[in-house]
Amino acid sequence: MGRWSTVRRTTLEALPVPADRLSAPCDPGSLGFATTAELVALDGVIGQPRAVEAIKFGIAVRRPGYNIFVYGPAGTGKRTAVSHLLTAEARGRPEVDDWCYVANYDQPHRPRALRLPTGWGPILAESMDGLLAELLAVLPQAFESDVVAGRRDRLVNEFDARKDALLRDLTQRAKAQSVAVVQGPNGLSVMPLDADANVIPHEAFAALPEERRTAIAAQLQALEDELEATLRQVRAVDVEGTRAVGQLERDVAAAEIDARMAPLRERFKASKEAKDWLSVVAADMVGHLDLFVGRDEGSVDGPRAAAPAPAAIVRDDLALRRYRVNVMVDGSRSVGTPVVVEPLPSLPNLVGRIEQQQVMGALVTDFTLIRPGALHRANGGYLVIEIDGIAQHPLSWEALKRALKTGVIDIGPPGEAASTMTTIILDPEPISLTCKVILIGDTHTYFALHDYDPDFAELFKVGAEFDDEMLRDEDGCRLYARFIASVAARDGLLAIDKAAVARVIQYGSRLIEDQQRLSTEFIAIADLLREADFWARQSGHPVVTAADVERALAAAERRADLTREHVQAQYERRLINLATKGEAVGQVNALTVVSRGQFEFGLPMRVTARVRQGSGEVVDIEREVELGGALHSKGILILWGFLAGRYLPDEQLAVAASVTFEQSYGQVDGDSASSAEAYALLSALSGLPLRQDVAVTGAVSQSGEVQAIGGVNEKIEGFFDVCRIDGLTGTQGVAIPAANLQHLMLRQDVIDAVAAGRFHVWTVDHVDAGIALLTGLPAGERGANGRYPNDTVNAAVERRLAAFSARRRDAGDDPASPSSSSRRGRPRRPAPVDPDDGAEGRQGRG
Repeated sequence: MGRWSTVRRTTLEALPVPADRLSAPCDPGSLGFATTAELVALDGVIGQPRAVEAIKFGIAVRRPGYNIFVYGPAGTGKRTAVSHLLTAEARGRPEVDDWCYVANYDQPHRPRALRLPTGWGPILAESMDGLLAELLAVLPQAFESDVVAGRRDRLVNEFDARKDALLRDLTQRAKAQSVAVVQGPNGLSVMPLDADANVIPHEAFAALPEERRTAIAAQLQALEDELEATLRQVRAVDVEGTRAVGQLERDVAAAEIDARMAPLRERFKASKEAKDWLSVVAADMVGHLDLFVGRDEGSVDGPRAAAPAPAAIVRDDLALRRYRVNVMVDGSRSVGTPVVVEPLPSLPNLVGRIEQQQVMGALVTDFTLIRPGALHRANGGYLVIEIDGIAQHPLSWEALKRALKTGVIDIGPPGEAASTMTTIILDPEPISLTCKVILIGDTHTYFALHDYDPDFAELFKVGAEFDDEMLRDEDGCRLYARFIASVAARDGLLAIDKAAVARVIQYGSRLIEDQQRLSTEFIAIADLLREADFWARQSGHPVVTAADVERALAAAERRADLTREHVQAQYERRLINLATKGEAVGQVNALTVVSRGQFEFGLPMRVTARVRQGSGEVVDIEREVELGGALHSKGILILWGFLAGRYLPDEQLAVAASVTFEQSYGQVDGDSASSAEAYALLSALSGLPLRQDVAVTGAVSQSGEVQAIGGVNEKIEGFFDVCRIDGLTGTQGVAIPAANLQHLMLRQDVIDAVAAGRFHVWTVDHVDAGIALLTGLPAGERGANGRYPNDTVNAAVERRLAAFSARRRDAGDDPASPSSSSRRGRPRRPAPVDPDDGAEGRQGRG
């Protein structure tokens, strides 16, 4: 079995990595095309089979609670995938019903919700506007027609005659008693007459004998009572006449309304709700004829002409709004079921709002001012919301959950959620909801909602997790090429030749740091293609070439690497102490990664260790000054566990050690420097110097295994750049964990230097291999006698530790006592933890 076989045993030597293993280039000839113009554009989502399966499942299950939360790293195509899958599904599903709000004449504050077949809402609204315009014209004409006028005149004359007869009879009876019925400024009254039938003046009446005046007064009182009774009869006849005329007008109006309403009833007879509502409307119109006829010139709504009123007048007429239709959902606007994406899910945008209108200085509202929200537009279909957007509106999140739990959309009175007032302006009937909600967010939010919101798991039963990588095999490269072709076709880019596609595929592996995987961060890939197209056009190329892709990568790096340039200048000016030649005791070059937005670069740093006789404690200086994160401190404690388990296993280690990153002024986290810290400690304990032309990285287990880390490419390149400042010596290089071999996707200049023997990359799988590389001496294995061989690193370390223990025993301080080891390997005080910050930048793989 070869030394680079996939299955390897732990070895005590560092293995050099040949140049052809430092990257995984893609052979353009294996792609099978000349340019992307030959490829069929991709129709669908690549690299996310598990997520696509979950989304399809969530769409197919038509049960409450099976809403979908799509989560995963940014840029992996979550929105595109959701849009593609929902659009395809929506086309094959039936159209949704229309929803309208109309007036509720029994409870005006409670508008009615009408459910109508698809497309009927706008038709009903237009029909009602047309009906109103027509009635405004024909009803006044009908009342002014000769037939109706004649019938009205006959009724008026008939009742006038009855009133005249009553008054005439009273007048005759009064005259027979020498009393006249006189019309005065205050109405009818009775006055005495003289022998010549003339009204007796007041002065003449006062001059009459008292007996005569008393008799006449009694007579007048009796006739006044009769007059009052007659007037009551006249008023009753007048009311009866008014009712008769009104009934005539209502009959005429009812006939006109019914004649014009009949086609609407016939048109909407398939909808019982619409048919019943039209009957209620007809009855209300007959009871409110003043809205159509008899408007005064000075009225608020103004006069009505005989010609049909334009639709604009009908819409603007406040009084006539009671007969209009407010279409909330028009199902005919979508092909199949609706797919609604709500970019700003505020409470009004989600569940709708009730607007108000200023009229003569006052704010008024009615059902025509109810506006739909995203839930209305998506009713019967799918609603897509970004979780970041809804997180900014807590009321929206609660309203969304309430709607999904109750199955209705309840708009409620305006300002209800934030107001303490109980006065209800409008409280529309809720609209039943059948909607599949798809939330798009990140992994952290998904699990946080699972942990802290008890409703979340009940309402969002389907989680669709997107991966940030896909397999780089023949099929994967073919799909990647088709994706590249799709971006080119969609964005109007130049065709991309096969060499450029191969370079983009290689970049996809670099993004994910894996020779056997491709990144599914498709936003970054699409950005690279657009920028390469720009440089190709700048150069006058007919197609995008590999050189254009390289130029785009270099230009993007230059735009982002100002910080790296400044740091490298500090190395060049010796402001940062880092030796790339020679040897030193207790000192080693570690590798870290700095993140600046989307740009990352390696930062070599010196790690030093100091030891002395002590009580078995390690001081993590970064932790002590609160610059070390939890993962870094964990690495230190694991390292101490390795030392304590390996050396003098039957004794407590009588040593005190301190470890630090030199010239580190920011947060440090991650455990990828624990191997460097191990080498520095072993050097300090053994007194053996370490090579300064070799940088190391890797996490250490308690058994001494060197484990995989992240950012391996940036770390190697960072040390290479620093070595190149002083000039490559041919001995310099980087030791990485053996497990990270498959993650190497190095820059071409580093590969060329390794091929020329001017730089090196080694793999190690154990601390023993690394320390042997750094010291030039074998680490040594414990023999049958329980001791390490002389002239080995481990023997020198154990001798020093044994000397520390002996001196403590000679001083009367037993290192095995509990009191002397109570702080063994513990940091002195807790510190804030920020595992995403600092020089280490990322958590190691594995």
